[in-house]
Amino acid sequence: MRKFSLLTLCLLLNLFVRAQDKAPAYPLITHDAYFSIWSFGDGLTNSATKHWTGKEQSLLGIIKVDGKLYRFLGEESKTFKTILPAADESKYQVSYSFDKPQEGWDSNAFNDASWKKAEAPFGDDERAKTKWTTNDLYFRRTFDLSNVSATKKYLKLNHDDNVIVYLNGKVIYRKNGWVSDYAYLPIENGVLQKGKNVLAIYVKNTAGGRHLDAGIVEEEATEIKTDVAKQTHVSIQATSTQYTFSCGPVNLKVDFTSPLLAGNIKLTARPISYISYAVNATDGKTHQVDIYFSASSNIAVNNPAQPVSAWKSIGNNLSVLKTGTVAQPILKKRGDDVRIDWGYLYVAVPSKFKATQFIGTPNESLKALLSAKYPAQNQVLNIKNLSLNSVIPFGTVSSAVVEKYVMLGYDDLKSIEYFGEKLLPVWRQAGGEHFEDQLAEAAAQYPALKTECATFDAKLYADAKKAGGVAYADLCKLAYRQAIAAHKIVYAPNGDILFLSKENFSNGSINTVDVTYPSAPQFLVYNPELLKGMLNGIFYYSESGKWKKPFAAHDLGTYPLANGQTYGEDMPVEEAGNMIILTAAITKAEGNAKYAEKHWEVMSVWANYLLREGFDPANQLCTDDFAGHLARNANLSVKAIVALGGYAQMAQQLGKTDVATKYRTAALQMAQNWMKMADDGDHYALTFNDKNTWSQKYNLVWDKLLKLDLFPKEVYKKEINFYLTKQKDFGLPLDSRRTYTKSDWIMWTATLADNDADFGKFISPVHRYATETQSKVPLSDWHETTNGKMTGFQARSVVGGYFIKMLADKWEIK
Repeated sequence: MRKFSLLTLCLLLNLFVRAQDKAPAYPLITHDAYFSIWSFGDGLTNSATKHWTGKEQSLLGIIKVDGKLYRFLGEESKTFKTILPAADESKYQVSYSFDKPQEGWDSNAFNDASWKKAEAPFGDDERAKTKWTTNDLYFRRTFDLSNVSATKKYLKLNHDDNVIVYLNGKVIYRKNGWVSDYAYLPIENGVLQKGKNVLAIYVKNTAGGRHLDAGIVEEEATEIKTDVAKQTHVSIQATSTQYTFSCGPVNLKVDFTSPLLAGNIKLTARPISYISYAVNATDGKTHQVDIYFSASSNIAVNNPAQPVSAWKSIGNNLSVLKTGTVAQPILKKRGDDVRIDWGYLYVAVPSKFKATQFIGTPNESLKALLSAKYPAQNQVLNIKNLSLNSVIPFGTVSSAVVEKYVMLGYDDLKSIEYFGEKLLPVWRQAGGEHFEDQLAEAAAQYPALKTECATFDAKLYADAKKAGGVAYADLCKLAYRQAIAAHKIVYAPNGDILFLSKENFSNGSINTVDVTYPSAPQFLVYNPELLKGMLNGIFYYSESGKWKKPFAAHDLGTYPLANGQTYGEDMPVEEAGNMIILTAAITKAEGNAKYAEKHWEVMSVWANYLLREGFDPANQLCTDDFAGHLARNANLSVKAIVALGGYAQMAQQLGKTDVATKYRTAALQMAQNWMKMADDGDHYALTFNDKNTWSQKYNLVWDKLLKLDLFPKEVYKKEINFYLTKQKDFGLPLDSRRTYTKSDWIMWTATLADNDADFGKFISPVHRYATETQSKVPLSDWHETTNGKMTGFQARSVVGGYFIKMLADKWEIK
């Protein structure tokens, strides 16, 4: 039996006595940018679970207590029957015009015989069957219905940009703006009619792309009704999210654990999570209990119209369900609002739990649960929207707690394309491994991993609390899984580890350097090898000659294709500075300069560039590119100065004394000049040429953490004192131009404070944002300080930057 120290037991106890945790969205299954499922908003039963992009990826949980059903996870998904197919289901033709037609063009009586006929969808990208490049599109689709039921009908619409939709001459929808996927919009009863119907749509392009596709569906009614379990508690820890429910006379605890223990790269890279259920009676009696768990095949598709197949098997002491798309387009898609549609989702239950597993459509599956008559087929081929179902019997339950679990895993077959080579997942490095064996290994490790994760969670929280207080600790545990799950771990052909980020909802780039930079503190705290994995690909890009410019690239491509930069503009000072600073941080974390020595030649090129161009930057973008170009950016200048100081520090450690002296002298002189040129009385300006401005100088934090001593402590103090006069309800604005902010940079700025009280003054409003925002999505790092609403971005890795104060404590920086 494993023994625990008194400290560990106290830490574990602390996890369960704190008040309920609040978050804009709750992480459930978190492994990488594709295998990432969340509960959006408060209450696990308030909506269907979703991918971080917001697309539905349903996990459904129902507990049966003495025959009565209580839903505790997710919401029954709406399913639809097609009345008029959109182009994602079947081909169709319409009448159309790019020229403005005469009045009444939207009515049933209008004669469109002179209009052109063509296949939908219309647009200017690869999805389009008919090219549309003008500003205006007029679309008419005539169809007949033999009857019209009273079932709720929906317009299924994908449009870009402004749209007005008519059905039989009546306006049923209008919107200024665009959507990235199909929206399902209710149609008022009585508008559809028996016989002839006309769907007429006007779309106006205002900027960017063009697209139009439309159909009509009706909602399929579900015949099963459940009570909703009463959620009594929720707790978010670094590696798990835990819920408790009251289900009549039974208490249920549900624990979602993704064992992302960053010190163990193989484990962190293994895409398998646990969902455990602990049940006990609360009324002193015994009760018959079963738990039903369902996972949607939508977890394995980019859009729900893609056909899937599913299989059932038994082996390795596991009962296993598996599903994936029929097409299996491995690494064929790239982009931001895109989900994986290759590889296979697995649901596995240890055989000892005697679960019944079956495959069916969502409605069929719920009917089977109600009747306890389960389909016996071992495969279902080429169908849309399946459920992978497991019924786990708990038998007669008393006051003693009974625990069982299921595992969710995803085999992506090939993970990343890296300069033309498709890379295998980490667990398949030898080439002959099977995912079922990974599931068996995960099942064998479950008891030990559950304990190890709980111990890790407790220590992380305790360390964060010691570093920055309770509010800071709450933010760190919320950030931990999100930061890791916005990456993919693979190995390059030369054996280097690659830990590749995706710019979630900020353009979809892969391995963006100025996303690596803010994310780095978490990985410096828990495993610098992962930070090397964030730099290795960028170093290779330059060292191989594929990238020839005298500064680092912005990115390696668009996720998941890392074949070379796709961002439209370079960030020369930004990325060169980032790479050198982070290499200096790795050098400090490891206590030697071996990694720096390996890449010294290319870093010297970048350092020379910064020496020439870094002090008074030209009109360049920096990491805050959403704020636009900015010449003479004082904070960007700080980055160049600190990078040169870090380069000199590494040179000294490598015995390159002359180089160290040259670059340190230059950096010191630049810092002195910076203080004069940026000085604006009680603070330092946003730019050298505009003294009635200010900005967060978050780049200064590395001068402090690396103990470069380029800037006097009085510079930090002056800035901190000024920032405290500029705070809003939900944080410190990024600079004087706007009231929005970046929460990762606030953490860095706060770490410049020389006392806990001032640090806490910056953290409290960010904590308020994270717990009170009405933007119910995985934590956004870009929000408004006046009202706490997200401005943009979500589920990004940069929240790893929250760990900067923990890093300062680890390095004993005061």
